[in-house]
Amino acid sequence: MKASKVLSTISRRDLFKLTGRYGISSVVMGAAGLTGAITLPNIAKAAESEYEKRFANEPKHTLTLGAAGFNPQNLLIERAGVLTFARDLEERTEGEIRVEFVGDNQICGQLSCAEKAQLGVIDMYSASTQNSAGSTPYLNVLDYAYMFRTRADQYHFLYSPESMDLLRNPLEERHGLKFLFSHAELRGIQLGNSFADRGPITSVTQLAGTKNRVTGTQLGRIAMELMDLNPVPVAWEETLDALRTGLIDGAETWASAVAYANMAPAVTQSVDLGFFCGTEHTGMNAAVFDAMEEYLQEAIMESAYLAQVFVQHANEAALVNTVGFTDPPMPGTIFAENDVAVSIFTDEARKEAEEMCSPEFQPAAWEQWRERINGWAGGRDTYQEIYDLVRNGNPHTIAENVEPRRWWRSA
Repeated sequence: MKASKVLSTISRRDLFKLTGRYGISSVVMGAAGLTGAITLPNIAKAAESEYEKRFANEPKHTLTLGAAGFNPQNLLIERAGVLTFARDLEERTEGEIRVEFVGDNQICGQLSCAEKAQLGVIDMYSASTQNSAGSTPYLNVLDYAYMFRTRADQYHFLYSPESMDLLRNPLEERHGLKFLFSHAELRGIQLGNSFADRGPITSVTQLAGTKNRVTGTQLGRIAMELMDLNPVPVAWEETLDALRTGLIDGAETWASAVAYANMAPAVTQSVDLGFFCGTEHTGMNAAVFDAMEEYLQEAIMESAYLAQVFVQHANEAALVNTVGFTDPPMPGTIFAENDVAVSIFTDEARKEAEEMCSPEFQPAAWEQWRERINGWAGGRDTYQEIYDLVRNGNPHTIAENVEPRRWWRSA
């Protein structure tokens, strides 16, 4: 049974008591495995059992994983795979590695998780690459407008051995972070109340002049400026209030982020512009990884691979069955229950937006950042190589059909 449904049956006070006694990781993992009656004693018993299993052996390494705004409930809306990774790593290493999960912005937020991992305050982290780009600017390499056509393209790249030289190795060498795995969606514009009665948005030109929240990515701003979407820097934690108060007309983010952050009541229309990555990734301090025994390093990579496969399939299902990112949203989904309309652009409308903002059609606007990123990648033409890779090497348009590969072994 879903941990979110189990934990929602107990009071916040009782939940705090359980997590204080057994730790959030043990409570979440125990609750996720419940199959019997959902009562506080049964949840407590499951948490105790999980705690005893996890703490049966003294670990060689205890790693703290800071997970921005995530908690057990919203990890079952956006399937970012963080707890799947942590649990598998503990079991795979028979407790030699213990992962302490700290979510809900308790130890770091979207803008600070990667930086705190760089500084060694935490060992592992989960946050969007776009918000992390403020402290780790090489992550902008994922954010060229319309470099990826579909979520299938994104997963194909994440599994590819080419991702080592184009993403992972430069990130590690320049910023000291090891990119483990990521969820994959494409960003659109999530419109607030000012668009409640305007009908479906079918062209980006209908949004000209609106004010829209932008993440920490520098490349995202370039695309928004070219499409006259007036990027306004707003911290993720403040975006909901900004939408509610009308400070902004919309927010640049992806569908499951709207759902997990309880933003759906403030959003009237999710516009599937799909213009650059929404990638909630999990990584770790590279020095911590390098200090591990070789067999534990391999265990970390295998758990990351398992989590990547899990995320690829689970999030695709959740987008339809939990979030409601279809036109129209399925009954019972978060978008349906909050009257969020979904506007999926036609190929022609997406091409119109692409010609307005992508490096393919507007190269001068991207030249400075493109040269900078290419320099960090040892002179590789990062945009062109990724663009060509996903168009020439990926036969799939449906994300769940992309073949998983152990990217680090085949490199």
